[in-house]
Amino acid sequence: MEKKKIIEFKNITKDFEGQVVLKGIDLDIYENEFVTLLGPSGCGKTTLLRILGGFLEPSGGQVIFDGQDIAKLPPYKRELNTVFQKYALFPHMNVYDNIAFGLKIKKMSKDVIEQKVMKMLKLIGLEGYEKKNVTLLSGGQQQRVAIARALVNEPNVLLLDEPLGALDLKLRKEMQYELKRIQQEVGITFIFVTHDQEEALTMSDKIVVMKEGEIQQVGTPEDIYNEPVNEYVARFIGESNILPAVMLEDKKVRFDDITFDCVDVGFKENEAVDVIIRPEDIDIVSIEKGKMTGTVESVLFKGVHYEVMVETVPGTHITVNMHVRKHNEVTSSDNSEKISANDFYLDIEDMKDIDDKEIIARADAQAWNPETDEYISIKVETDLKEELGEYSVTFSTGKTSITRKIWVIDQRVVENKKANEAVSAFNFFKTADEIKESMALDTDLKLWANAQGWKLNDENQIVDLSVDYDFDAENIKEGIYKVTFWTTGRVFKIHTTDFVEEGKEVGLTFFPEDIHVMEKMGF
Repeated sequence: MEKKKIIEFKNITKDFEGQVVLKGIDLDIYENEFVTLLGPSGCGKTTLLRILGGFLEPSGGQVIFDGQDIAKLPPYKRELNTVFQKYALFPHMNVYDNIAFGLKIKKMSKDVIEQKVMKMLKLIGLEGYEKKNVTLLSGGQQQRVAIARALVNEPNVLLLDEPLGALDLKLRKEMQYELKRIQQEVGITFIFVTHDQEEALTMSDKIVVMKEGEIQQVGTPEDIYNEPVNEYVARFIGESNILPAVMLEDKKVRFDDITFDCVDVGFKENEAVDVIIRPEDIDIVSIEKGKMTGTVESVLFKGVHYEVMVETVPGTHITVNMHVRKHNEVTSSDNSEKISANDFYLDIEDMKDIDDKEIIARADAQAWNPETDEYISIKVETDLKEELGEYSVTFSTGKTSITRKIWVIDQRVVENKKANEAVSAFNFFKTADEIKESMALDTDLKLWANAQGWKLNDENQIVDLSVDYDFDAENIKEGIYKVTFWTTGRVFKIHTTDFVEEGKEVGLTFFPEDIHVMEKMGF
């Protein structure tokens, strides 16, 4: 039997003072469904719930409830009730009176009210608590009273805005099952808002994954977990190994230079895609039985299983010298100007487009008035040639100048063919003050070293670099320090009940149906 559609969101938009929060939401909700709106803070899930509840008006679109547009209808005229994270119980009333409050407003007879309240107390497992002060109840009991107060009015839909957020972990897990039981017993539609993936997977018939005011995917918990449509959903629901890949043809996908059988169809030939393999779907086997091989980097016992990290493709590293000097500035004879600059290295390949602006930037040259801190323009004079060697460069203003060295070199590039990537970086010179004053040291180190990473088969495709160093930026002294720039290798996370030793070479295997192919996501 086909379920009846009870709620339709049609192209719902909402903006607050020009900031768009919902970007054209279309969503159908059916009778007796437990629907969860899932997403991080700021994704628009609570705004959508409040629009349905009548606490906010949409900027555009229609809210259809049981065939009627209710966008302009006040909350008290809608056949739904809301349970909030802060339960908003009346502290001066006991449990019975809190639950009966809405019925008394409707001026029902005492015997009908008593019958309905006692039925709700039985449903929520609080028989015998009717005369108890709500302030003496536990968090879980207060939440049950709030749910009963909403359900006693017999709404067609119950809205729950992160109602478990104030509970501790153990109680929250208990209440997940309790909420699902109540929903099945009363047989009405629940619409639940949360950012907790476990809550969504445990309770829902349908999950709506949201991001930045848009719906990313709608489906059952099994659909969302096993067949995420993109990287965002895959990362938000459960733990994932996500890899860039190419769909060669139907049921054939290639990643990490290996072609695998899969079950996915409907992609273009040689289409760039993402692949997800869940940690529990990968088995650790002997090297000769593995579809791919790697080295065990870490093993962490998680209680019911081991979390094993296996590196199958090594990362790429390059280490440079950071020369730290005491100071590098010169003051004019009348003390009205200061100028500073650093020595630097230059790849001969970069000589083709070099100009004064680039030289000033590479040397981090600057001149300023020490009283006002206003910058002063700089002139550049150099004997720089398009040849390997050591050269001089002078930076000057009208009153002062400073001379530094440029070394033109054939820059070393570290290639990692297995990872299809390369990295390069230069030795560089800085003062201790420049390092101490850095607001984002990792970013500045990459800039100062001109550190870069790229794909070997496409130099325009940038590879992210991380930075390692062992000095204390706040207490750094003159000297030479090692700075390493590196890319993350391919590391697979595996959940297994079998222990494996760190450092061991192992094989990894999985079935074609464990490989889930997704469209590339544009960020």
